[in-house]
Amino acid sequence: MKRILACILILAASMARAEPAVLERFDGGAGERWRYIADGVMGGVSTGQAQITSDGLNLTGQVSTDNNGGFIQVRRDFDGLPVGTEALVLRVRGNGQRYTVFLRTRQARLPWHNYKESFVAGETWSEVRLELSDFERSTAVLPASVSPEDVKRIGLAAYGADYEADLWVGEVRAE
Repeated sequence: MKRILACILILAASMARAEPAVLERFDGGAGERWRYIADGVMGGVSTGQAQITSDGLNLTGQVSTDNNGGFIQVRRDFDGLPVGTEALVLRVRGNGQRYTVFLRTRQARLPWHNYKESFVAGETWSEVRLELSDFERSTAVLPASVSPEDVKRIGLAAYGADYEADLWVGEVRAE
């Protein structure tokens, strides 16, 4: 009986995993789906821009922590990620700097409530896999872990230090 129960649990867990789903290829209409924002909305002095080309989305600029600043970001709204999503996979390249993915969920009440995870974007195209279980919450008010169906925004940011940003993102997938 225990073996049958174990088999059922393993089968149920494997069925709950989401099939890989492309969330964004940065093709037609991506310019309307992604919005650029910088810390100037809070008095910061970081500057930058986001462009979408045939290679993908390019976030560039100068991040400055002066005047309580420290970010440039592009973000897109979602109506949840596919049920069973365990990770976000991004195809990226950049200038060797650390970048951050922010997730905003339905439970977030204040602008600074989010989950975040970082990665380094090297000079050649590569894939980075960010497990949802590794995303850190910004406050104990949020649930301890991210529920994929609760994600309502994904942000891609140069964040938290003084540096020049040059991030390319060619694709975002949920797996």
